[in-house]
Amino acid sequence: MELKVTGGAKNLRGTIRVPGDKSMTHRALLLGAMAGGASRLRGMMRAGVIDAMRDCLVALGVEIEKIDEEETLVHGRHWLSPDRKLDCRNSGTTMRFLMGALAGSSVSATLTGSPRLSQRPMDRVAEPLRRMGAQIAGHNGSDQPPLQIAGSRLRGIEYDMPVASAQVKTAILLAGLHAEGRTLIHEPVASRDHSERLLRHLGVSVMNSNGTLRLEPIQAPLPAFEFVIPGDLSAAAFMVAAALLTPGSEIRVQNLGLNPTRTGLLDTMRRMGATIETSAITETAGEPTGELTATFSPLKGIEIQGEQVVSMIDEIPALAVVATQAHGETKIRGAGELRLKESDRLSGMTAELRKMGAQIEEHPDGLTIEGPTPLTGTRVYSHGDHRLAMALTVAGLLASGETIIADAEVIHESYPEFVTTLRSIGAELE
Repeated sequence: MELKVTGGAKNLRGTIRVPGDKSMTHRALLLGAMAGGASRLRGMMRAGVIDAMRDCLVALGVEIEKIDEEETLVHGRHWLSPDRKLDCRNSGTTMRFLMGALAGSSVSATLTGSPRLSQRPMDRVAEPLRRMGAQIAGHNGSDQPPLQIAGSRLRGIEYDMPVASAQVKTAILLAGLHAEGRTLIHEPVASRDHSERLLRHLGVSVMNSNGTLRLEPIQAPLPAFEFVIPGDLSAAAFMVAAALLTPGSEIRVQNLGLNPTRTGLLDTMRRMGATIETSAITETAGEPTGELTATFSPLKGIEIQGEQVVSMIDEIPALAVVATQAHGETKIRGAGELRLKESDRLSGMTAELRKMGAQIEEHPDGLTIEGPTPLTGTRVYSHGDHRLAMALTVAGLLASGETIIADAEVIHESYPEFVTTLRSIGAELE
């Protein structure tokens, strides 16, 4: 599918909602499948990346019942060894989480995925799980998929994470839930903490002290639960970027997840001069939820690195577009993890934004972007990555002329309503 974006956008205005948070939906589905009884989820994301997790859980014998567009019941039970490989498609989250959950289970399964996912080594997950006693065999002796996992009795460990990763941390926590003994995880910098919050909500003892997580194992199954999943801040990032960069624009995003380990992009954009306000913050299952308003703003370039990058790793494609219009130089460092996502996002954003006239330089672990630079509409490629496709759509709104985004259907992987929502606030797309 090709997406045609008309440039020169202005006056993007309106009140919107974004899909349920992807990270929380993954965790809620999986913990619901591990629980005893029926868990009720409202507002979960319904998109390709979530379909992968859902279908894998169904293959393990879990019943997932769609009540209506808003509500889903997950009937937790003892898992069964599947009669086919579990296809994680292009979802690294699904594969990493299932590695942790399966490692300490009573079943055996093989995890596979798309060609891109099969090229991504899973050693950062496999290594700590093997130290816990997990039986994991990768392709041709490597730690690349397909991965054969034979569930076994695990033991708790103390583990120093070489790189901050919420997905690796979650895999270890899932494996440690029913392990023998306490599990300790030392993080170099704080990563998103959705797993810890939801586990605490379910009565699990997960304590964080000075960067060290301490998990006490449980003896009984997790209890069934209810969870109203707030909107995905990573999806909202593209709407916020569009509002900040197009004259006369102001958008309000309702029911948005505002977990402080996820708001790095908002903090960074405010440092750049953005007018972004949040309000009406409440909590659901330990997750802060509220509203956000973003207004067109003149911006300046800044330097971003370290813990700031970890807290906004998925939003850097959106930030790269914002940086093309900020006054001065924007430096992003410590973002090498982006090379291991659905695509090499550093290389992809550099190549495509250059086609549009951006002054952008690629580094092994980041980008340097000079602005403001007028962008020119042209034909660009999504690289099969939903976040690149959405970032390039925002760039197209700023450009002169028309921008054609090839393979734009990948947007449906995480935000099926993306085009419809942009049209509702005044953007011209077809």
